[in-house]
Amino acid sequence: MEAQIEQRASVQSPSGAAGASGARFAATGKAPPHVGRRRWGVVALLFAATAINYIDRQMIGVLKPTLAADFHWSESDFAGIVFWFQVAYAIGYLSFGKVVDALGARLGYTVAIVIWTVSHMAHGFATGLVSFAVARFGLGLGESGNFPAGIRAVTDWFPQRERALAIGVFNAGANVGAIITPLLVPLLVLWFDWRMAFFVTGFFGVAWLAAWWLLYRHPREHARVGEAELAWIAQDPADPLEPIGWARLLVVKETWAYALGKFLVDPIWWFFLFWLPGYLFSRYDLDLKTFGLPLAAIYLISDLGSIAGGWLSSRLIRAGRTPNVARKITMLICAVCVTPIWFVQGVDSMWAAVGIIGLATAAHQAFSANLYTLPSDVFPRGAVGSVVGIGGTVGAFGGMGMALFAGYILDATHSYHVLFAICASAYLVALAVIHLLSPRLAPVCIENVCIEKQAA
Repeated sequence: MEAQIEQRASVQSPSGAAGASGARFAATGKAPPHVGRRRWGVVALLFAATAINYIDRQMIGVLKPTLAADFHWSESDFAGIVFWFQVAYAIGYLSFGKVVDALGARLGYTVAIVIWTVSHMAHGFATGLVSFAVARFGLGLGESGNFPAGIRAVTDWFPQRERALAIGVFNAGANVGAIITPLLVPLLVLWFDWRMAFFVTGFFGVAWLAAWWLLYRHPREHARVGEAELAWIAQDPADPLEPIGWARLLVVKETWAYALGKFLVDPIWWFFLFWLPGYLFSRYDLDLKTFGLPLAAIYLISDLGSIAGGWLSSRLIRAGRTPNVARKITMLICAVCVTPIWFVQGVDSMWAAVGIIGLATAAHQAFSANLYTLPSDVFPRGAVGSVVGIGGTVGAFGGMGMALFAGYILDATHSYHVLFAICASAYLVALAVIHLLSPRLAPVCIENVCIEKQAA
């Protein structure tokens, strides 16, 4: 299907009429008013999927105090459950990169959400550590397909200058999911029980899948996408779709610029997601009825950060900055904004702590929106899903280590100070690594597969 789509060269190639229109659009910076906005409807679908992804993912963290009391879990027991999620996420992320490259976003997303929805509902049948770990493994396997498929859809539907903003918007769904979870799940537990909470939220994925199959198509297959919007989407130079094997990608330093960036910052987000509810419980003496609002406030702030990070780098590009400068300036600002979290454990005011943690999580999301854009900035489209998969796998390895380390540190010291210190420094280190490995974010040419993008 994808190969047949690519043969419609009048839209893909700037040498055709649509491509010439794309070249004219590229000079204007912003999409003219007459260009359609169907591509933003795609972003809305991706946003909803990511919100559901994070509702399903975060529930174990929100329910941690309840489940730990029912099953008598230690911090290390909980860390072990999180660890198996990360193992599956690492396996699945790498696999789904290839699946998405081979099948395209529509089918790739379908496979992912079926696996993760079934596994999410399976939590409702769990009876202990082993069964929770098995359910989390399945959830991690399916959820790993969300971002490879989403980024592939953005690559298909958006020109380079809009991709960071589009990714930032759909990535903000993670924070909406994280906001909804602490507000909705305690109510479901109080109304029913924690098992029913997994069953009820599982139906969100079923509803989304029906909408996805009804509404999503590749832009050149979509009946309601006009020629002007197709030309806008195709304004970048022709981009070969020839698949590129992992062996060739693994020896390219730009692959490791992305992958090591993920290795350093992804574990911090996992820590926020799975351990913040327990931290608020213990540090500020909250309970199932009272911790939802401060946790939701943290992720509401995060949501703003995700969109702001994509907007800022896209704005800098429109102002004439290269993608290299725009992405890295934005990421530097984000890295600096995380550093105050080092001292949050000493803050006695819960709402002051919420502000500091919220700033850090917002900065993470803004940083990630730009990090996720790097593969589509420098790699041919046929390699984007695989590079994203490699990076997600390496990031999941970092998450495995962080899960086990967090459990050990908390059982040994009963303090979050060391963990918050790691959070504060990880983003500066990640940006330094990215810059050392790819100082110009120059377009990659692998053997005979090259891509012409804006010079760094």
